[in-house]
Amino acid sequence: MMHASTNIHATLATGPWDLFVQSMDIFTVILLLGSVAGVTLIFWCIAEIREKAIAPKSLAGKLEDMSRTGNWDGLRATVRDDASLLGAIVRAGVSRLGRDRASIRDAAELAAAEGSATWFRRIDLLNLIGNLGPLVGLAGTVWGMILAFTSLGDGGGQAGPADLSLGISKALFHTLLGLCLAVPCLLAYAGLKSRADRLCTRAIVIADEIIERIPSEESAKAEAK
Repeated sequence: MMHASTNIHATLATGPWDLFVQSMDIFTVILLLGSVAGVTLIFWCIAEIREKAIAPKSLAGKLEDMSRTGNWDGLRATVRDDASLLGAIVRAGVSRLGRDRASIRDAAELAAAEGSATWFRRIDLLNLIGNLGPLVGLAGTVWGMILAFTSLGDGGGQAGPADLSLGISKALFHTLLGLCLAVPCLLAYAGLKSRADRLCTRAIVIADEIIERIPSEESAKAEAK
């Protein structure tokens, strides 16, 4: 009885840090590396996915003014080296200036699809990490449970409930680490995806208005008549 009481006391005295140290294995290392990668990726995406990089207001105003006044040379020079999604779409459309309307629209739509996909791919890794985290944690838990029950069998069934509960606690700690990795990554992914979708949609809408003003082969024939 005294031995069992001592084991129970030791188990209760085991804190999160002790469990973390005792549960250190390949699964814990993977989850820790995933946490570092997830946090780094979250801050990188927050810094990258912003209005200035996708649909800058200053550029939108400038392009709209130029398109209304027909300053196509100035518009072409403005978007030539612009890295934003808005600039890429307008650049693709104005490169077909004077061609048929369908060709202009197709070029702009292709640039819009490619540019939007590029922005969404930047945050897809967060979704991957968030979904893999619990699976790695579960694998670590299963492995820990196997070791706990194996040690119970090797001990000839002499291990008490306290010893078994400590082994199970170590195993379940992997699941906890996996969830701690998944929750912030998936929350950040949802928020960043919503922001990217909103900004990409704004860039496409603004670019569409400008693209429709680009002179086409049809409009040139209409003016000639």
